[in-house]
Amino acid sequence: MYQALYRKWRPRDFDSVVGQEHITRTLKNEVAAGKFSHAYLFTGSRGTGKTTCSKIVAKAVNCLHPKDGNPCNECDNCKGIDNGSILDVVEIDAASNNGVDNIRELREEALFMPAVAKYRVYILDECHMLSPGAVNALLKILEEPPEHVIFILATTEIHKVLPTILSRCQRFDFKRIKSHIIADRLLYVAQQEEKELSEDAAMLIARLSDGGMRDALSLLDLCISHGNAITVQSVTECVGLGSQEMLFSLADAINSCQPGKALEAIDALSENSIDFTRLCEQLIQHYRNLMLIKAAKSPEDFITAVPEDLERMKEQGKFISMNRILFILEQLQDTIGRLARTAFKRAELEMAAVRLSDENAMEGLSAVLERLEKLERQIRSGAIPSPAPVPSPVPKEENIPFPAVPVTPAKASSPQTQTVEPFNLWPQVLEELKKRNGALYGAMMESKAYTKGDMMLVECENELFRTLLRTSPTAKESLRDAIMAITGRKFNLGPYNPKKYKLAQAEKEAPAENPLDEMLKRAQELNVPVEIK
Repeated sequence: MYQALYRKWRPRDFDSVVGQEHITRTLKNEVAAGKFSHAYLFTGSRGTGKTTCSKIVAKAVNCLHPKDGNPCNECDNCKGIDNGSILDVVEIDAASNNGVDNIRELREEALFMPAVAKYRVYILDECHMLSPGAVNALLKILEEPPEHVIFILATTEIHKVLPTILSRCQRFDFKRIKSHIIADRLLYVAQQEEKELSEDAAMLIARLSDGGMRDALSLLDLCISHGNAITVQSVTECVGLGSQEMLFSLADAINSCQPGKALEAIDALSENSIDFTRLCEQLIQHYRNLMLIKAAKSPEDFITAVPEDLERMKEQGKFISMNRILFILEQLQDTIGRLARTAFKRAELEMAAVRLSDENAMEGLSAVLERLEKLERQIRSGAIPSPAPVPSPVPKEENIPFPAVPVTPAKASSPQTQTVEPFNLWPQVLEELKKRNGALYGAMMESKAYTKGDMMLVECENELFRTLLRTSPTAKESLRDAIMAITGRKFNLGPYNPKKYKLAQAEKEAPAENPLDEMLKRAQELNVPVEIK
């Protein structure tokens, strides 16, 4: 009978476990010294070796001829534990046996001496699924078990395990296995199975397994069924991925704001029976890599990709800003959530592609920064010629004759300043406003007003007043209604700027400038001798 690769190549001793050396070294030393704990808690993501190490511990403590903490895998105890014939090692799925009655039966069995082995070992997988009653029933025997009993608890969700359980166990955290370690293991397994596996294909499988060795071996098993020669193309077809070439084409279309090309790329991928959820995940991974390229000094340490793809991503990252990358990642994260809730996955992904290809989709300050950066890139690349500096004109020195005294009228108002009249009925307007909008009245108690035609210019330093007028249409209408009630006229509202407006009374009181003084001043600037008699 055919045996799956992840079962066939499951490690049988601590030295065969890859990627978890910080755990296997400690366990080996404990077993070799005979100072192992009565309760262990293994936590980590799926496929990282929790159940495998649990069985190795069970064999190591019961092995008749241990070798430096490792089981020999040759004695009757090791072989019996491997084939399941020794009943002293019990593996319990806590997800389905999570009731208090199941734990009570376990407690009663644990009191009996082991039949064959030295220790009775209980492996509780997914222990976070135990009910509160089952946890309470387990606490006492977990704290003070019989000398011949060892408990090994495993979980993928450590945050759901009660502190009372954590405090009674020796905890080990299993890390996600790095992609290059998984790829090396896959190449070794493929060689032993006499299958041809390219390094790029092994790296792609490792990246898809997300740090889990079991998932990687299962994917390798699937690809072997596709054909003896395993390449990137065969992995892509088996898993339902979009090819890297199409992925780069889709990203280029989005980055260059070409929705038509983006839709063509999705259509081409759809013809190859692409899974749209997986394609969205690939896009998220692709733009995550672009983000790391823009942010990190050594992105190679964080990105798992073949050198050719890494160079293409670096080149692509030169023409897109960090703000746009973050915007695209946010939109794709929202899209992947919507894909799980809709039956029209292609339409949802096409909507996302069109939205991401719209250069006006970004809003706020990020949109402004993106457009400025795009303009700077175009100027640097020569797409838009930078304006040539205009030389400032040098005034020519001329002998200007002394002009005749002109008769000029009084100086008119500067075109930059406009004359306004004080509004004397403003206190009555504030009293009327008090009845209509108390909050706005409180903000305007120290204010003044001026009129200029049909404009009512308000002078108020209170920040609350400015905020209310800017954000609340109701406040603005309340002020207009109060002015209408007092004056019977409808005014447009505006702020009073002392630099832009001046009072009519101040203009009347200002003395007229003597034109002769102006002429004398001009003559002195030109070094023209003038004699006053």
